[in-house]
Amino acid sequence: MSKQEANSRAALKTAKKKRKRRKVLWFILIPLFIIIASISAYVIHLVYEAEKAVTDAYEEDERDKSALRDEIVDPTKDHISILFVGVDGSEHRGSNDEPVRSDALILATLNKNEESIKMLSIPRDSYVYIPEVGYQDKITHAHAFGGINATIDAVENFLDVPVDYYVRLNFNAFVDVIDAIGGVEIDVPFEFKESDSNDKRDAIHLFPGEQTLDGEEALAFARTRKIDNDIERGKRQQEIMKSIIEKATSVNSVFKLDDAFHAVGNNMATTLSFEDMKGLVSYGTSGSIDVETLTLAGSDLYQNNVYYYSLDEANLAEVQQVLQEHLELDQHNTVSE
Repeated sequence: MSKQEANSRAALKTAKKKRKRRKVLWFILIPLFIIIASISAYVIHLVYEAEKAVTDAYEEDERDKSALRDEIVDPTKDHISILFVGVDGSEHRGSNDEPVRSDALILATLNKNEESIKMLSIPRDSYVYIPEVGYQDKITHAHAFGGINATIDAVENFLDVPVDYYVRLNFNAFVDVIDAIGGVEIDVPFEFKESDSNDKRDAIHLFPGEQTLDGEEALAFARTRKIDNDIERGKRQQEIMKSIIEKATSVNSVFKLDDAFHAVGNNMATTLSFEDMKGLVSYGTSGSIDVETLTLAGSDLYQNNVYYYSLDEANLAEVQQVLQEHLELDQHNTVSE
């Protein structure tokens, strides 16, 4: 074989290898491009569904801002507070427009610099001044007296912390969202029976141990007061919220968020716009969310054979300071620059 023929064969063999490598490369890249395109399309779809859900749930705040703020806050750069209000309503009990009580109250403060969240559970029987009616009563009654604004006024009055936004949801939203993300991981400390969202007595029966709770089970876990008290009940609600945050921000739940957005439907109302919510994305993408839970100490109080939870003044002052410092409020109650 001549040298020229040998070179030609070698060149041909090299060209075949290159063509083979290109085929292998395209065999890998084409599915990769399809996956990237599919994910991109799904992300666009998710954004659309999220915007639609938030737009449907959005309602104008009658206040321009909290009375404890000098300026309107911006979630994209300021530390803010959000009041989560679980109302004692469902399809079975009625709509959010009816004068229902607040079954759960959690005030969350979000520090933008630290990307941290502090969650304070407010016992529903807390004996506080209700500005709407001008006397002290259970804070759970504030919503029945004057809706969400009466609740906000009462919370701001006794905590001396601004409520910048609120999210109000009923039993249906709670149940459906948890079902949509595939349940929440909870360590149930005791066996108990509880009514479901339709008030069917003892419909939910849970046993001790770490387990995945569906929406109805999680609602029962959050609501029950048969075993302990309102303080422990508040801790359970905080535990569920932390579990929801962790589950909703995990990679495994991304493809379940579509159902979660649909689940919200008419069962939630919020003053957070879609643009506001986009400003909170960093809290879920920082790798790990620093969430601290707080409770309010107090004691049992009976007046005219009615039970109230009397807040401990010293502890209340400590909690007020913690929340104010987390929001970095200065002496004029404005967000620190």
